[in-house]
Amino acid sequence: MADAPGRKATAASSVRDLPDRGRVLCHGFIESVTYMPASQVAAFVAIVIDHDVPAPPSRFLAAGAKGAPAAASSLPAAPVSNERVRPGAQRQRPAGPKERLRVVWLGRRRIPGVDAGTELRLEGMVTIRDGLPTIFNPRYEILSRQEEQ
Repeated sequence: MADAPGRKATAASSVRDLPDRGRVLCHGFIESVTYMPASQVAAFVAIVIDHDVPAPPSRFLAAGAKGAPAAASSLPAAPVSNERVRPGAQRQRPAGPKERLRVVWLGRRRIPGVDAGTELRLEGMVTIRDGLPTIFNPRYEILSRQEEQ
Protein backbone atom coordinates (compact mmCIF):
# COMPACT_ATOMS: atom_id res chain seq x y z
CA MET A 1 0.00 0.00 0.00
CA ALA A 2 1.42 3.38 -0.98
CA ASP A 3 1.72 6.24 1.47
CA ALA A 4 -0.62 9.18 1.19
CA PRO A 5 0.98 11.97 -0.88
CA GLY A 6 2.48 14.77 1.17
CA ARG A 7 2.29 12.78 4.40
CA LYS A 8 5.66 12.64 6.17
CA ALA A 9 6.83 12.11 9.71
CA THR A 10 7.76 15.47 11.19
CA ALA A 11 9.84 14.93 14.34
CA ALA A 12 12.52 12.27 14.71
CA SER A 13 11.69 9.90 17.54
CA SER A 14 14.12 7.95 19.65
CA VAL A 15 14.72 4.23 19.19
CA ARG A 16 13.00 3.60 22.51
CA ASP A 17 9.77 5.23 21.26
CA LEU A 18 9.44 3.37 17.95
CA PRO A 19 6.19 1.54 17.20
CA ASP A 20 6.25 -2.17 16.33
CA ARG A 21 5.17 -1.45 12.74
CA GLY A 22 4.78 1.53 10.44
CA ARG A 23 6.60 4.45 8.86
CA VAL A 24 9.03 6.18 11.21
CA LEU A 25 11.60 8.94 11.33
CA CYS A 26 14.16 8.24 14.04
CA HIS A 27 17.53 9.43 15.26
CA GLY A 28 20.38 7.51 16.88
CA PHE A 29 24.00 6.43 16.88
CA ILE A 30 25.55 3.40 15.20
CA GLU A 31 26.60 0.95 17.91
CA SER A 32 28.02 -1.72 15.59
CA VAL A 33 28.12 -2.77 11.94
CA THR A 34 28.26 -6.22 10.36
CA TYR A 35 30.01 -6.90 7.08
CA MET A 36 28.77 -10.00 5.25
CA PRO A 37 31.41 -12.28 3.71
CA ALA A 38 31.67 -12.56 -0.06
CA SER A 39 30.15 -16.05 0.07
CA GLN A 40 26.81 -14.68 1.38
CA VAL A 41 24.19 -12.42 -0.15
CA ALA A 42 25.24 -8.76 -0.06
CA ALA A 43 23.78 -6.96 2.96
CA PHE A 44 25.10 -4.27 5.28
CA VAL A 45 23.70 -4.41 8.82
CA ALA A 46 24.01 -1.74 11.51
CA ILE A 47 22.67 -1.61 15.07
CA VAL A 48 21.38 1.83 16.12
CA ILE A 49 20.95 2.99 19.73
CA ASP A 50 19.78 6.18 21.42
CA HIS A 51 22.52 8.54 22.53
CA ASP A 52 21.35 8.40 26.16
CA VAL A 53 21.33 4.59 26.52
CA PRO A 54 24.09 3.43 28.90
CA ALA A 55 26.56 0.90 27.53
CA PRO A 56 25.72 -2.68 28.54
CA PRO A 57 28.07 -4.32 31.06
CA SER A 58 30.77 -6.37 29.41
CA ARG A 59 30.25 -10.12 29.35
CA PHE A 60 33.99 -10.61 29.38
CA LEU A 61 34.93 -9.05 32.72
CA ALA A 62 37.32 -11.15 34.76
CA ALA A 63 35.95 -12.66 37.97
CA GLY A 64 38.05 -10.37 40.19
CA ALA A 65 37.69 -7.22 38.08
CA LYS A 66 35.90 -4.13 39.32
CA GLY A 67 32.22 -4.37 38.39
CA ALA A 68 32.41 -8.10 37.68
CA PRO A 69 29.98 -10.48 39.35
CA ALA A 70 31.35 -12.07 42.51
CA ALA A 71 30.41 -15.59 41.46
CA ALA A 72 28.70 -17.18 38.50
CA SER A 73 26.12 -18.74 40.83
CA SER A 74 24.86 -15.28 41.85
CA LEU A 75 23.60 -14.59 38.32
CA PRO A 76 19.92 -15.30 37.74
CA ALA A 77 19.20 -18.21 35.45
CA ALA A 78 17.75 -17.30 32.06
CA PRO A 79 14.26 -18.72 31.49
CA VAL A 80 14.16 -21.58 29.01
CA SER A 81 11.22 -21.86 26.65
CA ASN A 82 10.04 -25.22 25.32
CA GLU A 83 7.86 -23.48 22.75
CA ARG A 84 8.67 -24.39 19.15
CA VAL A 85 8.77 -21.72 16.47
CA ARG A 86 7.62 -22.55 12.95
CA PRO A 87 10.35 -21.98 10.33
CA GLY A 88 9.83 -18.64 8.63
CA ALA A 89 7.48 -17.42 11.36
CA GLN A 90 8.02 -13.91 12.64
CA ARG A 91 9.28 -13.95 16.21
CA GLN A 92 7.70 -11.57 18.64
CA ARG A 93 9.67 -8.88 20.42
CA PRO A 94 10.06 -9.57 24.14
CA ALA A 95 8.08 -7.26 26.40
CA GLY A 96 9.97 -4.26 27.70
CA PRO A 97 11.64 -1.17 26.29
CA LYS A 98 13.31 -1.33 22.90
CA GLU A 99 16.95 -0.41 23.17
CA ARG A 100 18.27 -1.23 19.71
CA LEU A 101 17.18 -0.88 16.11
CA ARG A 102 18.57 -3.10 13.36
CA VAL A 103 19.05 -1.35 10.02
CA VAL A 104 19.64 -3.51 6.93
CA TRP A 105 20.72 -2.26 3.52
CA LEU A 106 20.15 -5.15 1.10
CA GLY A 107 22.46 -5.45 -1.90
CA ARG A 108 25.21 -3.35 -0.28
CA ARG A 109 28.46 -4.60 1.21
CA ARG A 110 29.45 -1.24 2.66
CA ILE A 111 28.08 2.29 3.01
CA PRO A 112 30.71 5.05 3.11
CA GLY A 113 30.47 7.12 6.29
CA VAL A 114 28.33 4.62 8.20
CA ASP A 115 30.61 3.25 10.91
CA ALA A 116 30.39 2.67 14.66
CA GLY A 117 29.81 5.98 16.44
CA THR A 118 28.19 7.74 13.48
CA GLU A 119 25.04 9.76 14.18
CA LEU A 120 22.18 9.04 11.75
CA ARG A 121 18.66 10.17 11.01
CA LEU A 122 16.68 7.29 9.45
CA GLU A 123 13.32 7.13 7.69
CA GLY A 124 11.58 3.94 6.66
CA MET A 125 9.16 1.19 7.53
CA VAL A 126 9.85 -0.54 10.83
CA THR A 127 8.92 -4.15 11.55
CA ILE A 128 9.93 -6.75 14.13
CA ARG A 129 12.34 -9.43 12.89
CA ASP A 130 13.97 -11.96 15.24
CA GLY A 131 12.85 -9.91 18.25
CA LEU A 132 14.43 -6.62 17.12
CA PRO A 133 12.80 -3.63 15.47
CA THR A 134 14.22 -3.63 11.93
CA ILE A 135 14.21 -1.19 9.01
CA PHE A 136 15.17 -2.44 5.55
CA ASN A 137 16.76 -0.05 3.03
CA PRO A 138 15.95 3.18 4.90
CA ARG A 139 16.53 6.70 3.72
CA TYR A 140 19.34 8.01 5.86
CA GLU A 141 21.17 11.19 6.65
CA ILE A 142 24.59 11.23 8.26
CA LEU A 143 24.51 14.02 10.82
CA SER A 144 27.70 16.03 11.08
CA ARG A 145 29.96 15.84 14.06
CA GLN A 146 31.83 18.88 15.23
CA GLU A 147 35.52 18.24 15.18
CA GLU A 148 37.49 18.74 18.37
CA GLN A 149 38.43 22.39 18.65
